[in-house]
Amino acid sequence: MKKISLFILSLILLVSCSSGGDEEDTQTPPTIPGLVYPTNNLVCIDNVVEFKWNASSDAQNDAITYQLDVATDNAFTKNVVTSTTTMLSKSLSLEKGKFYYWRVKAIDSKNKTGEYTSAYTFFTENQGIVNHLPFIPEIKTPVLHSSISGSSTTLSWTAVDADNDNLLYDVYLGTSNPPTQKVASDLSTATYEVSSLSAGTKYYWYVVVKDGKGGTTIGQVWDFTKQ
Repeated sequence: MKKISLFILSLILLVSCSSGGDEEDTQTPPTIPGLVYPTNNLVCIDNVVEFKWNASSDAQNDAITYQLDVATDNAFTKNVVTSTTTMLSKSLSLEKGKFYYWRVKAIDSKNKTGEYTSAYTFFTENQGIVNHLPFIPEIKTPVLHSSISGSSTTLSWTAVDADNDNLLYDVYLGTSNPPTQKVASDLSTATYEVSSLSAGTKYYWYVVVKDGKGGTTIGQVWDFTKQ
Protein backbone atom coordinates (compact mmCIF):
# COMPACT_ATOMS: atom_id res chain seq x y z
CA MET A 1 0.00 0.00 0.00
CA LYS A 2 2.85 2.28 0.88
CA LYS A 3 4.46 1.63 -2.49
CA ILE A 4 1.22 2.50 -4.28
CA SER A 5 0.92 5.79 -2.36
CA LEU A 6 4.45 6.78 -3.29
CA PHE A 7 3.77 5.94 -6.93
CA ILE A 8 0.62 8.09 -6.97
CA LEU A 9 2.50 10.96 -5.30
CA SER A 10 5.25 10.73 -7.92
CA LEU A 11 2.67 10.92 -10.70
CA ILE A 12 1.07 14.00 -9.12
CA LEU A 13 4.43 15.78 -8.84
CA LEU A 14 5.33 14.85 -12.41
CA VAL A 15 2.05 16.19 -13.78
CA SER A 16 2.36 19.33 -11.68
CA CYS A 17 5.90 20.07 -12.91
CA SER A 18 4.96 19.30 -16.50
CA SER A 19 1.98 21.65 -16.32
CA GLY A 20 4.18 24.48 -15.01
CA GLY A 21 6.59 24.02 -17.90
CA ASP A 22 3.81 24.03 -20.45
CA GLU A 23 2.47 27.28 -19.00
CA GLU A 24 5.88 28.86 -19.28
CA ASP A 25 6.18 27.68 -22.87
CA THR A 26 2.84 29.26 -23.78
CA GLN A 27 4.07 32.75 -22.84
CA THR A 28 4.00 34.77 -26.05
CA PRO A 29 5.80 38.04 -26.72
CA PRO A 30 3.91 41.29 -27.32
CA THR A 31 2.72 42.14 -30.80
CA ILE A 32 4.61 44.50 -33.09
CA PRO A 33 3.65 48.17 -32.55
CA GLY A 34 2.66 50.37 -35.49
CA LEU A 35 4.80 53.39 -36.32
CA VAL A 36 2.85 56.65 -36.55
CA TYR A 37 5.26 59.60 -36.78
CA PRO A 38 7.59 60.46 -38.46
CA THR A 39 6.10 58.70 -41.44
CA ASN A 40 8.41 56.87 -43.81
CA ASN A 41 10.51 59.03 -46.17
CA LEU A 42 9.40 62.26 -44.51
CA VAL A 43 11.73 65.17 -45.31
CA CYS A 44 12.51 68.62 -43.95
CA ILE A 45 11.01 68.16 -40.50
CA ASP A 46 12.08 70.02 -37.40
CA ASN A 47 15.09 68.54 -35.63
CA VAL A 48 13.12 68.24 -32.37
CA VAL A 49 11.13 65.12 -33.21
CA GLU A 50 8.30 63.58 -31.21
CA PHE A 51 8.27 59.90 -32.18
CA LYS A 52 4.84 58.26 -31.96
CA TRP A 53 3.65 54.66 -32.33
CA ASN A 54 0.53 52.57 -31.71
CA ALA A 55 0.15 50.33 -28.67
CA SER A 56 1.25 46.73 -28.68
CA SER A 57 -0.91 44.00 -27.13
CA ASP A 58 0.11 41.11 -24.89
CA ALA A 59 -1.81 37.81 -24.71
CA GLN A 60 -1.08 37.48 -20.99
CA ASN A 61 -1.95 41.12 -20.31
CA ASP A 62 1.53 41.75 -18.99
CA ALA A 63 2.74 45.33 -18.65
CA ILE A 64 4.55 46.54 -21.76
CA THR A 65 7.52 48.83 -22.28
CA TYR A 66 8.75 50.06 -25.66
CA GLN A 67 12.30 50.32 -26.93
CA LEU A 68 12.93 53.11 -29.43
CA ASP A 69 16.06 52.95 -31.60
CA VAL A 70 17.20 55.90 -33.73
CA ALA A 71 20.24 55.59 -35.98
CA THR A 72 21.95 57.20 -38.93
CA ASP A 73 22.11 53.92 -40.86
CA ASN A 74 19.42 51.36 -41.66
CA ALA A 75 21.45 48.55 -40.07
CA PHE A 76 21.32 50.45 -36.77
CA THR A 77 25.04 50.06 -36.20
CA LYS A 78 25.42 53.79 -35.66
CA ASN A 79 22.73 54.33 -33.09
CA VAL A 80 22.14 57.85 -31.98
CA VAL A 81 19.88 56.76 -29.14
CA THR A 82 18.24 53.68 -27.66
CA SER A 83 15.54 54.50 -25.14
CA THR A 84 12.79 52.61 -23.30
CA THR A 85 9.47 54.05 -22.20
CA THR A 86 6.01 52.90 -21.14
CA MET A 87 4.47 55.73 -23.17
CA LEU A 88 3.49 55.72 -26.83
CA SER A 89 5.74 58.64 -27.72
CA LYS A 90 9.23 59.97 -27.11
CA SER A 91 10.66 63.39 -27.94
CA LEU A 92 14.29 63.67 -29.05
CA SER A 93 16.46 66.55 -30.21
CA LEU A 94 18.54 65.53 -33.25
CA GLU A 95 21.06 67.18 -35.52
CA LYS A 96 19.87 69.28 -38.43
CA GLY A 97 20.35 68.26 -42.05
CA LYS A 98 20.70 64.49 -41.54
CA PHE A 99 18.95 61.28 -42.55
CA TYR A 100 17.75 59.13 -39.66
CA TYR A 101 16.18 55.69 -39.29
CA TRP A 102 13.91 54.64 -36.44
CA ARG A 103 12.16 51.51 -35.18
CA VAL A 104 10.35 50.27 -32.07
CA LYS A 105 9.83 46.94 -30.32
CA ALA A 106 7.72 45.91 -27.34
CA ILE A 107 8.94 44.08 -24.22
CA ASP A 108 6.60 42.64 -21.56
CA SER A 109 7.14 42.43 -17.82
CA LYS A 110 8.33 38.82 -18.13
CA ASN A 111 11.07 40.02 -20.49
CA LYS A 112 9.46 38.52 -23.56
CA THR A 113 10.57 40.67 -26.49
CA GLY A 114 8.50 41.22 -29.60
CA GLU A 115 9.89 41.78 -33.06
CA TYR A 116 11.02 45.19 -34.30
CA THR A 117 8.84 47.24 -36.56
CA SER A 118 10.08 47.98 -40.05
CA ALA A 119 12.60 50.82 -40.10
CA TYR A 120 11.29 54.22 -41.18
CA THR A 121 13.54 56.99 -42.47
CA PHE A 122 13.25 60.77 -42.33
CA PHE A 123 15.36 63.86 -42.95
CA THR A 124 15.75 66.82 -40.61
CA GLU A 125 15.76 70.28 -42.09
CA ASN A 126 19.03 72.16 -42.48
CA GLN A 127 19.72 75.27 -40.48
CA GLY A 128 18.20 78.06 -42.52
CA ILE A 129 20.53 81.00 -43.03
CA VAL A 130 18.77 84.11 -44.25
CA ASN A 131 20.85 87.01 -45.47
CA HIS A 132 19.32 90.20 -46.81
CA LEU A 133 21.15 92.28 -49.38
CA PRO A 134 22.18 95.76 -48.35
CA PHE A 135 19.88 98.53 -49.48
CA ILE A 136 20.91 100.70 -52.43
CA PRO A 137 23.20 103.46 -51.14
CA GLU A 138 22.02 107.07 -51.12
CA ILE A 139 24.19 110.02 -52.09
CA LYS A 140 25.21 112.70 -49.60
CA THR A 141 27.99 114.73 -51.21
CA PRO A 142 28.56 116.16 -53.70
CA VAL A 143 24.92 116.87 -54.47
CA LEU A 144 23.81 115.03 -57.60
CA HIS A 145 24.48 117.02 -60.83
CA SER A 146 26.19 119.77 -58.82
CA SER A 147 29.29 121.80 -59.75
CA ILE A 148 32.26 122.12 -57.42
CA SER A 149 34.92 124.76 -57.47
CA GLY A 150 37.83 123.12 -55.72
CA SER A 151 40.27 120.56 -57.13
CA SER A 152 39.24 118.04 -54.47
CA THR A 153 36.01 116.87 -52.89
CA THR A 154 34.66 114.31 -50.48
CA LEU A 155 32.43 111.60 -51.87
CA SER A 156 30.01 110.45 -49.18
CA TRP A 157 26.92 108.28 -49.02
CA THR A 158 24.72 106.35 -46.65
CA ALA A 159 24.00 102.63 -46.69
CA VAL A 160 21.77 100.43 -44.54
CA ASP A 161 21.65 96.67 -44.02
CA ALA A 162 18.57 94.90 -42.61
CA ASP A 163 20.76 92.33 -40.82
CA ASN A 164 22.95 95.04 -39.26
CA ASP A 165 26.01 93.53 -40.93
CA ASN A 166 29.25 95.49 -41.02
CA LEU A 167 29.38 96.94 -44.51
CA LEU A 168 32.34 97.49 -46.82
CA TYR A 169 32.43 99.70 -49.89
CA ASP A 170 34.11 99.76 -53.30
CA VAL A 171 34.14 103.09 -55.14
CA TYR A 172 34.24 103.51 -58.91
CA LEU A 173 35.09 106.92 -60.39
CA GLY A 174 35.83 108.16 -63.88
CA THR A 175 34.84 110.38 -66.79
CA SER A 176 32.85 107.70 -68.64
CA ASN A 177 29.32 106.61 -67.81
CA PRO A 178 29.39 104.18 -66.11
CA PRO A 179 32.90 104.48 -64.72
CA THR A 180 35.07 101.37 -64.97
CA GLN A 181 37.97 102.28 -62.70
CA LYS A 182 37.82 101.12 -59.11
CA VAL A 183 39.52 103.81 -57.03
CA ALA A 184 38.91 102.29 -53.59
CA SER A 185 38.24 98.81 -52.21
CA ASP A 186 36.78 97.53 -48.95
CA LEU A 187 36.31 100.90 -47.30
CA SER A 188 34.85 100.59 -43.83
CA THR A 189 33.57 104.16 -43.79
CA ALA A 190 31.09 105.68 -46.22
CA THR A 191 33.42 108.39 -47.48
CA TYR A 192 36.21 108.76 -50.01
CA GLU A 193 38.48 111.77 -50.68
CA VAL A 194 39.04 112.68 -54.32
CA SER A 195 41.81 115.05 -55.42
CA SER A 196 43.48 116.39 -58.59
CA LEU A 197 40.17 116.99 -60.34
CA SER A 198 40.42 118.55 -63.80
CA ALA A 199 38.61 121.82 -64.53
CA GLY A 200 35.63 121.66 -66.88
CA THR A 201 35.31 117.90 -66.46
CA LYS A 202 32.24 115.88 -65.58
CA TYR A 203 32.84 112.94 -63.29
CA TYR A 204 30.73 109.85 -62.76
CA TRP A 205 30.86 107.62 -59.71
CA TYR A 206 29.04 104.83 -57.93
CA VAL A 207 29.43 102.64 -54.85
CA VAL A 208 29.25 98.87 -54.42
CA VAL A 209 28.03 97.84 -50.95
CA LYS A 210 29.11 94.47 -49.52
CA ASP A 211 27.84 92.83 -46.32
CA GLY A 212 30.64 90.26 -45.85
CA LYS A 213 28.24 87.33 -46.31
CA GLY A 214 28.20 87.31 -50.07
CA GLY A 215 25.52 89.98 -50.33
CA THR A 216 26.44 92.74 -52.81
CA THR A 217 24.42 95.74 -53.96
CA ILE A 218 25.53 98.04 -56.78
CA GLY A 219 24.45 101.64 -56.41
CA GLN A 220 23.24 103.93 -59.15
CA VAL A 221 25.63 106.17 -61.08
CA TRP A 222 25.97 109.71 -59.74
CA ASP A 223 27.76 112.69 -61.28
CA PHE A 224 29.27 116.07 -60.51
CA THR A 225 31.22 118.62 -62.55
CA LYS A 226 34.48 120.34 -61.71
CA GLN A 227 34.18 124.02 -62.73
